[in-house]
Amino acid sequence: METTTNNTERLSYLAHELRLCNFSKKCGSVIHRAQVDKPTYMDFLCNLFTQELADRDEYKRKRLHSLAQLPKDCDLDNFDFNHPSGITKPQMAELRQLVWLDQIYNILLMGPCGTGKTYIASGLVNDAINRGYRAMFTTMENLISTIRLRELSAAAMARYNRISKLHLLAIDDIMLFPMQKDEAVGFFNLINTLHGQTSIIITTNKSPSEWAETMQDPALAAAILDRVLFHCDVIKLEGNSYRMEHRKSFRKS
Repeated sequence: METTTNNTERLSYLAHELRLCNFSKKCGSVIHRAQVDKPTYMDFLCNLFTQELADRDEYKRKRLHSLAQLPKDCDLDNFDFNHPSGITKPQMAELRQLVWLDQIYNILLMGPCGTGKTYIASGLVNDAINRGYRAMFTTMENLISTIRLRELSAAAMARYNRISKLHLLAIDDIMLFPMQKDEAVGFFNLINTLHGQTSIIITTNKSPSEWAETMQDPALAAAILDRVLFHCDVIKLEGNSYRMEHRKSFRKS
């Protein structure tokens, strides 16, 4: 019995050193199950490595989700097509195939408040992460804050570097607030870095022609638009605000 225990501990240690985390933690139960089921050596190893890969994929997905900063509700399976928004089920299905992401195309979601722009953008980021892509959702305000603080804060610099290595970045409510000159330059530099290597989803309730006014620099706005719209699918959403039509009150009628 002591020899068996020692061998199990030895196997657990070796598995830990080889970064076979699942086997390292469950070594005893895995060995016991093998003694009961008596699989062939080939089947035992295949099952062991298959489970290790599955656990690593699951850990990777959880980590990507934790870094993505997604809103609480972002599952496009729950998208309400009964509320008119200008996007159809076939269009949504095509977007969710993520062919545009593989081809490094951008998505521009335009429309009034409450028409589903944020929901669609965050949902596509969620889909991308579930497919193994590095993806992030952020508001324009938080992105500008990261750009502004990256030289002053290690955390901001780490986030900026992480953004520069994404497969997909979704920027919510772009050009909603006026930008300072240095912020506009920093935003252009980021877009320029991402151009051609990262797909970008942008949500906005302003037309591209209004971006120059928000940035207070027509030349920079034109340069950003040139890069964003070069390979881009523009989707115009419309209709009344979903939130206003489904608002709730704590008062009972």
